[in-house]
Amino acid sequence: MTITIDPVATAGLVAREIRTGERDGTPTKIAVARRAYPTDRADLWDAVTSAERIPRWFLPVSGDLTVGGRYQLEGNAGGTVERCDAPESFDVTWEFAGSVSWLTVSLTESGDGTVLELVHEAVVPQELWDQYGPGATGVGWDLGLMGLGLHVAHPRSAVNPAEAQEWTLSPDGVAFARLAAAGWADAAVAAGDDPGAARAASERTVAFYTTVPEA
Repeated sequence: MTITIDPVATAGLVAREIRTGERDGTPTKIAVARRAYPTDRADLWDAVTSAERIPRWFLPVSGDLTVGGRYQLEGNAGGTVERCDAPESFDVTWEFAGSVSWLTVSLTESGDGTVLELVHEAVVPQELWDQYGPGATGVGWDLGLMGLGLHVAHPRSAVNPAEAQEWTLSPDGVAFARLAAAGWADAAVAAGDDPGAARAASERTVAFYTTVPEA
């Protein structure tokens, strides 16, 4: 599927929020992303929980997508399905590079469509937050929500991983990453972060997502 989007309009579809929390006495950072999709809740639920549909907009997934089961996204995170209340919400652990965080996805009917709310809670080392802020994971989720939007609009098509990677390095991809990272920086400032530090972290996040890794 050829990726054709308006980066300004698409980045603007996501509402972003930062909260603080606690897990077993340890402070956490909570990133919240919301986006409305022009489809009914049953269809959107199927898109985000079906092993057949998830690879069309996100990544290939394997494992057991039932409560208590283990899942694995190809080349990315895995975890455990902790709760599933179809078609309203589910909880999974998000395990990547030796760390564990927690993800809740909720769907709410709204007008002629459905609002998806993604809540990602993690224990974030202060030095990592200082370096990248919430955009480190936030921009990744923005890209995933964009892919879901393309899938809802073109359900018979599938994202080509190589094409998607090429797009992130294109002028539109860089513009999208910059706008998404700025949105997460705004959310961090609203939650109390220093504006200058948040903007600097945002720029480092953009570089992270739009720089070709050295061979």
